[in-house]
Amino acid sequence: MSAPRDHLSTVKHVILVLSGKGGVGKSTVATQIALSLRDAGHKVGILDVDLCGPSIPKMFNVSNQDIHQCPEGWLPVFVDKEQTLGIMSISFLLDNQNDAVVWRGPKKTAMIKQFLNDVYWKDMDYLIIDTPPGTSDEHITVMENLKQYNPDGAILVTTPQAVAVGDVRRELTFCRKTRIPVIGIIENMSGFVCPHCSECTNIFSKGGGEALAKQSEVPFLGCIPLDPQLTQSLEEGQSFADKCSSSPTMAAINKLVKKLMAIDRDLP
Repeated sequence: MSAPRDHLSTVKHVILVLSGKGGVGKSTVATQIALSLRDAGHKVGILDVDLCGPSIPKMFNVSNQDIHQCPEGWLPVFVDKEQTLGIMSISFLLDNQNDAVVWRGPKKTAMIKQFLNDVYWKDMDYLIIDTPPGTSDEHITVMENLKQYNPDGAILVTTPQAVAVGDVRRELTFCRKTRIPVIGIIENMSGFVCPHCSECTNIFSKGGGEALAKQSEVPFLGCIPLDPQLTQSLEEGQSFADKCSSSPTMAAINKLVKKLMAIDRDLP
């Protein structure tokens, strides 16, 4: 029996993106973090382990791509000719993009282990792991298999409402029980940016994520306001940064990514 591959040892930074519940824009945040890191000159990979709801390939307009193999294992699907941003997702293995993945826990666990062991990321600077909502089998599998690589930690995504913040509080408990460092909390959908005048209006409450970070003594990475142009860009597989570089939402994303890179430099 051949020894398991060790491709993650060549990745400089491994970051998980978690949320306590669905609908908070976790995959959107993961995508924008990856793009901003790439635009800052880094080579970035995104591993989509949301097996029942893979959305990352759609956001990059690469859903119909096939996975290729090399002697080292599976190659990620790159979104650019320069191969500075690569993606791996179960979406690439489905015959039909509309097929449901109806698997029990052991099969999900085996698939995630294969993704973590067999994908040849080569010399990536950052690997962003987009996880499903909650604290399920998938999360436990990822945590257990990442420990040996000393991942940088987890970014927790919430929205301002109390119910979402409560779910993230439970996610914090999960991280502490599994001994995964918490890099920080992001409050997504924090206000609405008017596409005409760029004024930001709070349509939900505000400050829940920042208050939770303060209570829990973890860093607060920032607020990201809603911008309908971001949603449109993701649905069309276009770059939001290229399309709306002056948007307050883009400015917020760039600011928190700079903060993230600074935190990474301080990590052991």
